[in-house]
Amino acid sequence: MAKADTKTAVVEGGLRYKSKPSGSPYAEVSSFGGSTMSCYMCGKHRARASLQMKRLLGKSQAVCSPSCKALDEANKA
Repeated sequence: MAKADTKTAVVEGGLRYKSKPSGSPYAEVSSFGGSTMSCYMCGKHRARASLQMKRLLGKSQAVCSPSCKALDEANKA
């Protein structure tokens, strides 16, 4: 007894979903180095290899290396 697949739809009364596909939009990778994290400064998801840990507000945070702007320019080219 399998359920019929329901497409994601916004209800007329608000921004609630009837159903939502399961899973993550980011591909799962079994190795630690291939996964992604979001940059604390710009919020974009990057490969862990392109991030570095910096101490911000008393905690270590992942940020783009060397900078968010430099990575955006490198990805455009």
